[in-house]
Amino acid sequence: MNPPSVPSPLQLPSLHRLGPLAVALFAALTVFATADAEPISPRELVAPKLQIIGGNLLFTVQPSVAGRTYLLQYSDTLTGGTWQDLGSAVIGNGSNLVLTAPRTSDARRYFRLVLDAPTEATEEFSLIPAGAFTMGRTSGDNDFDAPPVTVTVSAFFMGKYEVTKALWDDVRKWGDANGYTDLKVGGGKSGNHPVHSINWLDIVKWCNARSQKDELTPVYTVNGVVMRTGTTIPVPGWKANGYRLPTEAEWEKAARGGLTGKRYPWGTDNISHNQANYFASAAAFGNMSGDIGYHPIYATGSAPYTSPVGSFAANAYGLHDMAGNLWEWCWDWFGAPYASGTIDPRGAATGSVRVIRGGSWSYHAQSSRSAIRDYDGPGKTTVYIGFRVARSSVP
Repeated sequence: MNPPSVPSPLQLPSLHRLGPLAVALFAALTVFATADAEPISPRELVAPKLQIIGGNLLFTVQPSVAGRTYLLQYSDTLTGGTWQDLGSAVIGNGSNLVLTAPRTSDARRYFRLVLDAPTEATEEFSLIPAGAFTMGRTSGDNDFDAPPVTVTVSAFFMGKYEVTKALWDDVRKWGDANGYTDLKVGGGKSGNHPVHSINWLDIVKWCNARSQKDELTPVYTVNGVVMRTGTTIPVPGWKANGYRLPTEAEWEKAARGGLTGKRYPWGTDNISHNQANYFASAAAFGNMSGDIGYHPIYATGSAPYTSPVGSFAANAYGLHDMAGNLWEWCWDWFGAPYASGTIDPRGAATGSVRVIRGGSWSYHAQSSRSAIRDYDGPGKTTVYIGFRVARSSVP
């Protein structure tokens, strides 16, 4: 049987903002366009000219927008699916721009072209500016695993608060109905306290669920598929605009609030119960609250003695509880300190334990310092560890 003929090149409007454009390719190479695909990404969608030449699909933008980033994406379904990046992003130059993808004749596949818009901070996030900073021990402290090093990080967004039990529950409920079926219930003293008793693996899946719930591109994949369940260590897509864990470098840059050479996020070498929820003992590491133990306001009822998020003043970047309350998971495997001069360091490629930062309600003042490094297993759950989310600033 002769295959059906291929239609002539499809000319579509140059730009629209009403809904996604998807082009589906069948085994017989029938090509069509539709405007009723589910809007999974909030980025601007571009309707290109499509041609099939040889073994490739050619998508042409006429003309491109100079300086803006174009990205070709695909999905195997129009409704309920996740759009995956196909190839590298291309920068527009004001002239015609052609993006090419291999022709896949053995499967149904939908394509779209997106024009990236810079991510905007919402009220719950602070923009952490790009630049170099010095991380590691300060003020005469002697942490052997945290020598002073200078690293550079790109701009990113950091959550102003640790993730609360109420937010965890809201996303978990949505996730359970959308393929995220093994997220732990977690714990929390009340809805406005930070969530605890969830592990690192739960968190990366939860971040993906929240990204999809908010129509953002999920960060974490396993074998190219969005991670929804399981315990396989995922691959991060650092350019995705969804929610993720901060790297260790990002966490410390955010904690220091743009200040240098001081122990604590508010820019001093001292700490007291007026500034953070920690275990006060003696006068070591600048503890100014004496030897009174747990925070007297929050040590009520049964442990854990967490405090509601935002109970203490923010640092210069507008971030609360970067010292005390709960340790916070980071992306990195725990390993040797970063090399000085590194740009966007992301830790070791492999390991057995993940970095936690910031101290908690049950740890001494020394653990609340911006430089302190600690770790736990990615499958471990405790009442001492929570997290906050970050987002990449893209493009």
